[in-house]
Amino acid sequence: MRRSARSVAPRLAAAGTNGARRLLSEGPPPRAVAPSLTPPAADPDDPLANPMARLLEQNKQWAAAMRSSPAMLKRMVQHKPKYLWIGCSDARVPANELLGEGAGEVFVHRNVANLVVSTDVNLMSVIQYAVTALKVSDIIVCGHYDCGGVRAAMRPTDHQPPLENWLRNIRDVVWLHRDTVMQIEDLEARYRKLVEVNTMQQSLNVFKTGAVQRARVASRMDPTSKHTLPRVHAVVYDPLEGELKPLSVDYKKLLKEQETVYQLYQLPEHARKQ
Repeated sequence: MRRSARSVAPRLAAAGTNGARRLLSEGPPPRAVAPSLTPPAADPDDPLANPMARLLEQNKQWAAAMRSSPAMLKRMVQHKPKYLWIGCSDARVPANELLGEGAGEVFVHRNVANLVVSTDVNLMSVIQYAVTALKVSDIIVCGHYDCGGVRAAMRPTDHQPPLENWLRNIRDVVWLHRDTVMQIEDLEARYRKLVEVNTMQQSLNVFKTGAVQRARVASRMDPTSKHTLPRVHAVVYDPLEGELKPLSVDYKKLLKEQETVYQLYQLPEHARKQ
C-alpha cells in the first residue's frame, strides 16, 4: 500500500539525506498488532477454568432427582408461595434452606443489606406482585450479623455511586436511631445492634407501601378473614449459629405513632381487627 507524501515528508525532512534514503529503503514501520480476543484453551484439570460445566452437571443431577420425586414435581406444577422473603444478597443466607421450606414455598427478593426503599422499583414491584397476585400471607424481612453492607455504612468513607447511594439508606437509619445505636461504645456490639435496628426499620417500611396497606385493608373488610394479612415479621440470622432470631417489634404502637404521615387508608372502627 502506498503512503501519502504528506505523511512521509515530515519524517524525511527530519532524517536528512542519508536518513531519508534509509527510511525509503526500509519501507513503512510495522503496524501494532491488536491483542487476540480468543481466550486461551481451558485446562481440563483446572476446576476454575470452566465453572459453568461443573454447575450444569450439578443441575443435571438435581433435575434427575426432582423428576424422580412426585412430591417435588407436584410443587413445581404451580407457583403459590405462602411467604415473601426480603433478605440480603449475602451468599450465606439462602431463604428456602433457612426456613426448611422446599421449592415453590417462598417468593424471594434479595439486595445489599435487605433494604426496603420506596424508590426501588424492583422491590416495590415484587411486593405488589406478592400481595396482589400471589396473595402471600406473611412478609419476612431478614437481616443477618456480619453483614458487609451494614458494616460499610458504619465507616465514614465514600464507597462511590451507586453503592454509596444505596448505603445512604443505612446511614439514615443510624441517624434516625442514633440514641439507640451510637451510645454503644463497643464497635462490634454497635454493629450488631445496627443490624437489628436496620432490619426492624425495613420491616416498618414494608407497612408504609401502598400495596401492603391495600391488601391489609381488604383483609380487614373480609368477614371470612381471621387475620389481617399480610403479616410482617423482622428476623435476624446468625451465620455462625444457623438460627433465625425474631425481633420484638411493637408494630401496633409504632404504626399508631406514624399513621398521620404514612397511613394511606382509613377504616371505620368496627372494621378493625385486634
